[in-house]
Amino acid sequence: MPKVDEIQKAEKISSLQGELTQLIAAVRTEFDEKKKRKMIVKIGEYNRRIDKLKSGRLLSRETKRDIVAYSFIAPNFIGFCVFTLIPIVFAFALAFLEWDGSNPIKWAGLDNFARLGNDIFFKAALKNTVIYCIGTVPLTMVASLALAIVLNQKVVGRGIFRTLSFFPYVASLVAITAVWKMLFHPSKGPINNILYTVFHVAQEDLPQWFSGGLVLLSMILFSVWKYMGYYMVIYLAGLQGISSELYEAASLDGANTWQKFRYITWPQLSSTTFFVVVMLTINCFKVYDIAIMLAGGGSGELTTSATVLVYYIYQKAFIDWDLGYSSAVAMVLFVMVLLVTIIQFRGQARKERA
Repeated sequence: MPKVDEIQKAEKISSLQGELTQLIAAVRTEFDEKKKRKMIVKIGEYNRRIDKLKSGRLLSRETKRDIVAYSFIAPNFIGFCVFTLIPIVFAFALAFLEWDGSNPIKWAGLDNFARLGNDIFFKAALKNTVIYCIGTVPLTMVASLALAIVLNQKVVGRGIFRTLSFFPYVASLVAITAVWKMLFHPSKGPINNILYTVFHVAQEDLPQWFSGGLVLLSMILFSVWKYMGYYMVIYLAGLQGISSELYEAASLDGANTWQKFRYITWPQLSSTTFFVVVMLTINCFKVYDIAIMLAGGGSGELTTSATVLVYYIYQKAFIDWDLGYSSAVAMVLFVMVLLVTIIQFRGQARKERA
């Protein structure tokens, strides 16, 4: 019996080698690049099959290498599937269901989305989120770019100033919000104290920075201060990638500082600015911790003037236990971020083509 197996094995190897020889000859006479690439792939498959038959191994060397490679990424991929991918898919499905976490799940169809139009708290959260994004993104971009341009020059103590600018980003959010709230305290803070003693603002007219209409302004200013150091580092990397020869040529042509920025610095930083704007926009739509820490007060609950979409999603899901409706709000947030990102990518692509 083993002899018969050996004979069959030799015949199969011979047959494969004959087909391989024909395929190699066909590749040499083929002029179509697509067909040629497919033939080359088949040649590799034939070689692996022949090596497998000759060695008698169940797994080829390439298969073993693939298994080893996949074994390295498997733990991370399994964790991603369990803790990220599956919850995302479930959230998409939950937007069309009705569930409170304990009773049986019921089909709701589009009822959860229909409720959004009559929900004044959702409208307030959506409005606050959009205003926060519109105020934070351009201000942070301008502040970080200006800071990067200044600290890219040869100034005394440049390294110290770069470190101080980056410090708010890496510092504990709890600590810096506590300091910020002390600075802007309505009655004891130095900011209002300066307004009262220097500018003679009446006690009853002193601004309430973390309530009413000023709470969004406080959130915007705080976000700009906290994140401009991080994006300053990104802009610094872009500035250092610009050739100094361009500035030298512009100086020889008599260009002033503004003209150098307009015709050299800004165009050269277009890809960096695009990255900064996309990341800033996504992060602003996801704002939650800053709103809670600045405007949450002792109870951690936000008023209508400070409620943002992510907080509203949390409130409906884990306080009211209306999981289907909270998932519908989350889908709205997802679609908004997706649309804004697509528009930005298309705008950048159109700009590069021009």
